[in-house]
Amino acid sequence: MRAIDQVTFGGPEVLQLVEADKPEPGPGEVLVRVHAAGVNPTDYWHRAGGGLLGRPVRLGWDVSGVVEAVGVGVAVHRPGDAVFGMPRLPHEAGGYAEYLTAPARHLAPKPATLSHVEAAGLGLAGLTAWQALVDLADVQPGRRVLVHAAAGGVGHLAVQLAKAKGAYVIGTARAANHEFLRGLGADELVDHTTADFAAELSDVDIVVDTIGGEYGPRSLRTLRPGGIVVSLASPAEAALAEPAAAAGRRARFMIVEPDQAGLRALSGLVATGQLRVALDTVLPLEEAAKAHELGQAGRARGKIVLTVAD
Repeated sequence: MRAIDQVTFGGPEVLQLVEADKPEPGPGEVLVRVHAAGVNPTDYWHRAGGGLLGRPVRLGWDVSGVVEAVGVGVAVHRPGDAVFGMPRLPHEAGGYAEYLTAPARHLAPKPATLSHVEAAGLGLAGLTAWQALVDLADVQPGRRVLVHAAAGGVGHLAVQLAKAKGAYVIGTARAANHEFLRGLGADELVDHTTADFAAELSDVDIVVDTIGGEYGPRSLRTLRPGGIVVSLASPAEAALAEPAAAAGRRARFMIVEPDQAGLRALSGLVATGQLRVALDTVLPLEEAAKAHELGQAGRARGKIVLTVAD
């Protein structure tokens, strides 16, 4: 099969198209013919050596495709089923390839109204938004939710999810993305290139921080007592918990986990028209390096996806 691999850490240029052995599903696993693979910041970090695995790996944790075979004991999928999901993270999954194996319950039925390309952009970013807002922060109607990098892959889904849960949604984004975000349901927007969100906003209940660095401490200043910053960018953000507690606020660092129930919840929102995947760029598998270059530029509106099969 065709796959994208790397033998060393480095920039996008280390990604190479190779011929590799087609994997076989083990007990409890399925073999998926990958139709499309989402591209995410975790891919850039692992490629460059900043990931949690400590070695070069075959990238890709965001996939949509068709089950080709099932291993012993699999009861939730059959050959021919269209599925999507985020298998194995934070362990190696290998989605940048024509085939991958995955634990059966790391995948869910693909939403019927989404193409494989759109579904490949939903799993990782959608689960990240769901687990941050619903599982961790317990978003409720009327809560004030601030989403940083609101037009990005996680951000644009978090905006829609928070809105679907009845929250008042604030986003930080360049002015060029404000109309796009209003179309997704954002109630208030701050242009981070011209204004200081920490000076303009207050009484926020939940912050979803996809950027990290100084955004975390600045976000604490926007929270009302008991509010929470959910940091997604780096394990270093875990250090924010202590100053947050001292100020009567909360801060948590979160790594997204495979979650079939979460995937099904996202599918339900897609089915009711409350959630859609915006595609910024779609490229063929062999242009994975270009996809990484575009993604790391930080200008993507929505998702970047690689097509693998027709």
